[in-house]
Amino acid sequence: MEFPVSGVETPFWVPIAVGFIISYFCSMGGISGAFLILPFQISFLGFTSPAVSATNLVYNIVSVPSGMYGYFRERRMVWPLAAVVIAGALPGVFAGGWIRLVYLPNPDTFRYFFAWVLTYVGGRLVYDTIREAARSGSASPSSEDSPRNPDRGVETVTSGWHHLTFVFRGREYRTAVWSITLISLAVGVLGGICGLGGGAIMAPFYVAVLGLPVHAVAGASLMSTFVVSAGGILFYQFLAPLTRSEAAAAPDWLLGSLFGIGGMVGMYLGARSQRFVPARWIKLMLGFLVLFAAWRYFRG
Repeated sequence: MEFPVSGVETPFWVPIAVGFIISYFCSMGGISGAFLILPFQISFLGFTSPAVSATNLVYNIVSVPSGMYGYFRERRMVWPLAAVVIAGALPGVFAGGWIRLVYLPNPDTFRYFFAWVLTYVGGRLVYDTIREAARSGSASPSSEDSPRNPDRGVETVTSGWHHLTFVFRGREYRTAVWSITLISLAVGVLGGICGLGGGAIMAPFYVAVLGLPVHAVAGASLMSTFVVSAGGILFYQFLAPLTRSEAAAAPDWLLGSLFGIGGMVGMYLGARSQRFVPARWIKLMLGFLVLFAAWRYFRG
């Protein structure tokens, strides 16, 4: 099958299958898997123009709603957290899209830039998870790490201008609103540059830096990914011509939608399965997936 916008030639079932497999595992960590779809398009399908970033965002907006619905059903959607993240990340994605078209149109420059970002995020997550496991030793797993009582969702949420607090599986978590906003703004810029919703960077920051439970924040991460991706599509489709860049930026809607159809099914099943998997294994899986993507980018 030929995709005229991107120039890609591949059987129609390939993007569906790839989207399904990647999204099933990645959605457990609160990410869409777009950071793995992107190198697949670049390295295996030969799609290297800036339009690949916009096509990646199409995958997000098609696939992510099913994962959001899964976490909503599980009562694990922290709505104030999602709202703060969206408010911080949405302005950043427009700035990131502009930077991508004006300063990083060269695919090699873009690839190495993103590889270093992923290396830091994945390495930090793996290191922190292993260190946490070493500290706990043979002690019994915490309420966050254990899949026991998987039906207990987010029970209490309070929010204000300064702090956000919620109770999950009997433990209270508290974080500063300003830290979430600043991180989200930076992630929005990176997401706009790389054609991602930002979940691949944001979810590890939630867990590794802010110390929030992966089982509780995955839904909010996916929701922010969806909104940021919609903003990115708006930029690449309608606002990119204002940059006067000669690079093609409009997405390949058909290719992105086929990835998204597979991702839609995989993401819903992953969201439903996540509550039965210990947090420690989800963190390690997330970290190693990010490092694998970085390795693929360095290889080209």
